[in-house]
Amino acid sequence: MVITNVTTYLVRPRWGFVKIETDGGLTGWGEAVIEGKAATVLACVEEMKDYLLGADPMRIEDLWNVLYRAGFYRGGPILMSAMAGIDQALWDIKGKHFNAPVYQLMGGPCRDRMRVYSWIGGDRPSDVAKAAKEKQEAGFTAIKMNGTEELQMVDSYEKIDAVLERVASIREATGKYFGIAVDFHGRVHKPMAKILAKKLEEFDPMFIEEPVLYEQMEDFKEIAAACNVPIATGERLFSRYDFKRLLQAGGVDIIQPDLSHAGGITEVKKIASMAEAYDVALAPHCPLGPIALSACLQVDATCYNAFIQEQSMGIHYNAYHEPLDYILNKEDLAFHDGHVELPKRPGLGVEVNEALVLEEAQTPHSWKNPVWRHKDGSVAEW
Repeated sequence: MVITNVTTYLVRPRWGFVKIETDGGLTGWGEAVIEGKAATVLACVEEMKDYLLGADPMRIEDLWNVLYRAGFYRGGPILMSAMAGIDQALWDIKGKHFNAPVYQLMGGPCRDRMRVYSWIGGDRPSDVAKAAKEKQEAGFTAIKMNGTEELQMVDSYEKIDAVLERVASIREATGKYFGIAVDFHGRVHKPMAKILAKKLEEFDPMFIEEPVLYEQMEDFKEIAAACNVPIATGERLFSRYDFKRLLQAGGVDIIQPDLSHAGGITEVKKIASMAEAYDVALAPHCPLGPIALSACLQVDATCYNAFIQEQSMGIHYNAYHEPLDYILNKEDLAFHDGHVELPKRPGLGVEVNEALVLEEAQTPHSWKNPVWRHKDGSVAEW
């Protein structure tokens, strides 16, 4: 069996899909995207076609190394995201060949289902208590929200108080033990991050996310010393070598590699195992589509340190289409009591709604995140 074709599709709201076909009749799907640069990532997939056409799709590890090493330049968001989508599609083919879910080819599951959390609040969070209560009533045991709007490096305590009031309202609405994750989204710099992290302690957050940008990873240890709240990060790291430096720097309790950014199933499984050796938990980043979510669940199934999974049903970015619109077997990604069952179908376990993919590809999206500015006119972190 050899690869005969590789096709890419831009689909709304902001995703990129990869389809790999073989002469044996098996087809695999992957999700390759950097949000805001989806077209660039898919162009990179197109460039990689020459390495794939005529190759044996069963040799995933070899193909992964060819894509990573043979081009001399390596790493970074574009190359690793392109590789991620290809890698997912290759695993999809392999699972279908053996008529088994991918996780069965990786040693089998260590759990039966995976806990998930739901997003609330949008870019500029409001009405979060009501939204959190609705998610709780729908069966979720945890939510995540953006904590802040834009913050200067040193900013007003009024903005700190606004975050605290929102989190307090959620805690009051949902009770003492409901999971609340507060995403700083890289919008906060060290001077304010230490203050905000410390003040959030009283509300017992499940974790705080990206208290500072990954470029400042040496600051995580200092922030960890300033508070008793688990710290999560990793969506903007792209390889095991990036995560190696993060884990060696210390201060992080939870890593969040993205299966569509960090080299796919092959690489994230290795990243997760490395994190387990540091007693660090795994919570894969996934504000993306159904193929990416199913890829996450394959890794979650086999990683002891995986404790919760992000998913994007109802997230504020999802204009035009929700993840389930793009698959025919919607029932396989249904949530019950804040959990999702592991995929049971062969490969990644999703039956792609190819008719909708082809329709959406006729009008390619060009999603970009907003450009924010501070009151003084300088650019703010989004």
